Amino acid sequence: MEITPGKQLTLEMLKEARDTVMNSPLGVVNTPLIPLSQTALPLDVTYNLYIKMENMQRTGSFKIRGVANQFARRPKGGHFVTMSAGNYGKSFAYASKHYGSRGKVLMPETAPATRSSVITSFGVEVERMPTTLLLSAVERCVQEDNMTFLHSYDDIDLIAGHGSLGLEILEVIPNPDVVVLCCGGGGLLAGVAAAIKLSNCNSTRIYGVEPEGACTMYTSFIEKNPVSMDAKSIAAGLAPPFAGAITFQICQQYVEEIVLVKDDEIKAAVSTLYRAGIVVEPSGAAAFAAISGNKIPDLKGKNVVVVLSGGNIGKDELSNFPD
Repeated sequence: MEITPGKQLTLEMLKEARDTVMNSPLGVVNTPLIPLSQTALPLDVTYNLYIKMENMQRTGSFKIRGVANQFARRPKGGHFVTMSAGNYGKSFAYASKHYGSRGKVLMPETAPATRSSVITSFGVEVERMPTTLLLSAVERCVQEDNMTFLHSYDDIDLIAGHGSLGLEILEVIPNPDVVVLCCGGGGLLAGVAAAIKLSNCNSTRIYGVEPEGACTMYTSFIEKNPVSMDAKSIAAGLAPPFAGAITFQICQQYVEEIVLVKDDEIKAAVSTLYRAGIVVEPSGAAAFAAISGNKIPDLKGKNVVVVLSGGNIGKDELSNFPD
């Protein structure tokens, strides 16, 4: 798809996508945005911290927002293929069943096995493979099986759908000082950043957070071009094989900085949240890891929003985290 994202992604488009998402038959939820004081989290901060509970979203993550907008703009009953470590695949499968579409999810073999079983329960096929083979497998499905590829992060309709989260934040906090989000392929970060900055919140600082072992967007910012890498992290959902071309251009335009966190810091964040009664998966806890690890500069006295982007974690996975 050849587009100029900065010109293509307008506030009107984002608002239209928000209406599509919130009126979707998939049942997307306007998730709570709560102050730190209403949680049991043991953080001692010098700023006003608000937590967007996207771990409470339909299908357990923010991905359903983009999927709702994607599927609304695709032919009903199509035959689609995608690649996903779990959360997009779950939302994709949920939507496929609702719309009567056939689907296949190509999944990196590093993703937890429980993610596969959830997706297949919706009648969608899963094929697991090394991350390095995902793109060639997509090509095979498109050419040999005549399937239509739905990108799990580098798709303008998907990005616009994710922007609905940014518009929701502004309904509660009209002009936040700082917003912190996870970044894998960059779909959520691009959509939310565009929604906030295009809503005349020019002074809002937006930070993306990536694992050190899966720093595709961070490296892309340095190289000034989207890069590929053999990404590895406990946060499998934040370890795509490459940064999106569309998401990179949008993030370059609207995001202040990409910060990195270690896998151990993500593990600690998952444990801290769990002890406070908040179930969040590693990918969903990366932004909180940056906040609790003081990775974001100049927060004193500011209104800060952090997004918990997903809560799809099984008991077997939780047992691997410190008490």
